[in-house]
Amino acid sequence: MEQVRAKTTRRFLLEAAAQLFDERGYSGTSISDISAQSGRTSGAIYFHYASKENLALAIVEEHFATWPDLIDRYSSSDRPALERLVALSFEVARAFRDDVVIRAGARLWAERTAINVTLPRPFVGWLETVTKLLEEARQEGELTQGVTPQVAAHGLVCAFFGLHTVSDALEGRRQIEEALHDLWLLLLNALQTDPDPAALLARVREHPLVPVPAGGR
Repeated sequence: MEQVRAKTTRRFLLEAAAQLFDERGYSGTSISDISAQSGRTSGAIYFHYASKENLALAIVEEHFATWPDLIDRYSSSDRPALERLVALSFEVARAFRDDVVIRAGARLWAERTAINVTLPRPFVGWLETVTKLLEEARQEGELTQGVTPQVAAHGLVCAFFGLHTVSDALEGRRQIEEALHDLWLLLLNALQTDPDPAALLARVREHPLVPVPAGGR
């Protein structure tokens, strides 16, 4: 029982801190701020996380821990690889928009030089995942001639996370699904053997691998 209570408290503090880190950044957030946000004493926070750096690290680690199970779900589907790639990108976009721990983890990593702790490396897992899906698409005959999966994966990851940065800066990611839809209309013309981006996007929207929240495009 005590372990369950401690785990619940740690998660509560993590989410309270994530809210502030997402809104104010690492330097703009103090343990006193987190105490006020959570309603817990500074001593309680230090008991569970020892320092603000450790709390930031826990949030970033939670951010990275979200992705493996999600990737496995899309990797194990029997849907065509390009459809899985597009569907995965929309679910990740919704996570960045809706999950405060995901958003805070991304912001903290961007502010890593201000945090005196070693954070996990980003993007490596995404590059491997996108490369694998593009290799499968090539085996299925869906990837156009001349596209090298590893090279294309690098470009797709850059475009995807660049889109997130711009969407966050301009409108707080509120229109991220619409912007991602438009980006895929452009990219799929270069990736598909017989380009029909609108049809692929319609299939992903009408037959999602997992339920899409109300309001999703």
